[in-house]
Amino acid sequence: MDFEKEYIYHIYNQGNNRCKIFFNRENYLYFLKKIKEHISPYADILSWCLMPNHFHLMVFIKPDSETLKILREISDTMTTGGFIDTMTPSHRINKPKNTLNNSIAVMLRSYTRAINKQEKRSGSLFKAHTKAECINCFKGITPSFIFSDGITISKSQNHEHEYPSVCFQYIHQNPVKANLVSKASDWEFSSAMDYAGLRDGLLVNKKLAEEYGLVL
Repeated sequence: MDFEKEYIYHIYNQGNNRCKIFFNRENYLYFLKKIKEHISPYADILSWCLMPNHFHLMVFIKPDSETLKILREISDTMTTGGFIDTMTPSHRINKPKNTLNNSIAVMLRSYTRAINKQEKRSGSLFKAHTKAECINCFKGITPSFIFSDGITISKSQNHEHEYPSVCFQYIHQNPVKANLVSKASDWEFSSAMDYAGLRDGLLVNKKLAEEYGLVL
């Protein structure tokens, strides 16, 4: 996956052989913690949805200067007795380019280990390749929003600047289309509750989303 700074990407993956990846509420919450630790340093999260056997993230890749600032803050925390995690080592802080790929891989491997231990299983939990599509690139919009690997992704013929809104709405409608809830804001494990004002979650950057006209 190649991520370009200051563009919006739709990132998604599903369980290997379409198996479940979340088995209880604590699993969902644990994965959200992993997203904050491993994705937030590199990207602002505009929307997210965790489904029983797959997940969706819509993110804005931060400029290098912002990424460096956050990574240095993490490094400072680690060296002053704060949390210890598998983030980029402090001696590599000055080389943040393309590290989002590595961080996603670390996140999924770490989560897989935890689930394998919980469920007394072994092997891959997720499909081998996490998908990431730029949805507002000016150089040729990718053929996003199609049926892919068992995940129905809404197809649109809209102009490229409308793709973020299409993706934003689609991600939040996943639980409704799967008949898990009657309306998007009823699903606890998506950012729909935050945008509906039912929860004041800190994971999404609602101010940035509003700048792109992203509203439920």
